[in-house]
Amino acid sequence: MAAAIKIEGLRKTYAGQGASAPKEALKGVDLEIPQGSIFGLLGPNGAGKSTMINILAGLVTKTSGRVNIWGFDQDVNPRQSRAAIGVMPQELNLDPFFTPRAALEVQAGLYGVPKSDRRSDEILELVGLSDKAEAYARTLSGGMRRRLLLAKALVHHPQILVLDEPTAGVDIELRQMLWRNVRKLNEERGMTIILTTHYLEEAQEMCDEIAIINHGEVVVRDRTEVLLDRLDAKTLVIVPEAEVGEVSLPKGVEMAQGPMGSWRFLMPGPIPAPRRCCRQSMLRGSRSGMCGPRRQTLRMCLFRLRLQRREPRPATVGLGASSNYARRNTRAKRDQHAGSRQ
Repeated sequence: MAAAIKIEGLRKTYAGQGASAPKEALKGVDLEIPQGSIFGLLGPNGAGKSTMINILAGLVTKTSGRVNIWGFDQDVNPRQSRAAIGVMPQELNLDPFFTPRAALEVQAGLYGVPKSDRRSDEILELVGLSDKAEAYARTLSGGMRRRLLLAKALVHHPQILVLDEPTAGVDIELRQMLWRNVRKLNEERGMTIILTTHYLEEAQEMCDEIAIINHGEVVVRDRTEVLLDRLDAKTLVIVPEAEVGEVSLPKGVEMAQGPMGSWRFLMPGPIPAPRRCCRQSMLRGSRSGMCGPRRQTLRMCLFRLRLQRREPRPATVGLGASSNYARRNTRAKRDQHAGSRQ
């Protein structure tokens, strides 16, 4: 499949201010996004996602590397590469004195779209703003303003649409409508969608492929189902009723302590009998107060991939259970210890 976007050795270093050292936001990123896909770009805050998007949109000048957008080299054909991509930014950047229809007309004019080719009313109907076409932008609600941002990104009929955290702070109804529109654009028009979001459940549901960026590097990139299958494991959450004695871990099992006196065991493959497995194989000399498997999700996958890239340290990861039993058990131990000291 042909690539909608091809990035090779992309680097961006921001100059230091005052006594601060230069900041390298992107460290030689290589990434290829296929045409017609819904592609998720995930990572924590400060990972380099927004910098990459701004470079694609032509808003930030890269330090080095090559960017090819819909067959156009960004350095050789900058206007054609910008025309091939539409960006819905995270920030609300609307003129409060423009109506939605006027805002789309101005945006289309900036892209050089002839009046005969403009589809402002059609786009307003797509995003559900037909009844607000002549209302000033300052009178629109927050959700309506986000819809208008999406409409502005579509005025020049781009082949690629970038959504930078589009559902941040919006209600469920608007979120569902937005995803319906995104699927419609992808299925009916073959538009390539690039999505950044902190709602990992959305990315898991919507995206065909996902790339995870951390500290300016692509940590992993694969199809969503393959990425989840890479961690074919179950997590056991255990709250012992007594102090944990000798712990004997089977091969391949990882152990981490959480708050509230809980322990977590990451086990490869299926768990046929979790409670029996806990009692017989792991916690000798103690009983299991709570034990249960958890299905792998994209959130767990992202945490595991980030955890694997950290420096080795003692296994005390804050992944605690929030059960009432755990709270009561910890409180009882604290009271018993205080009573013994008195």
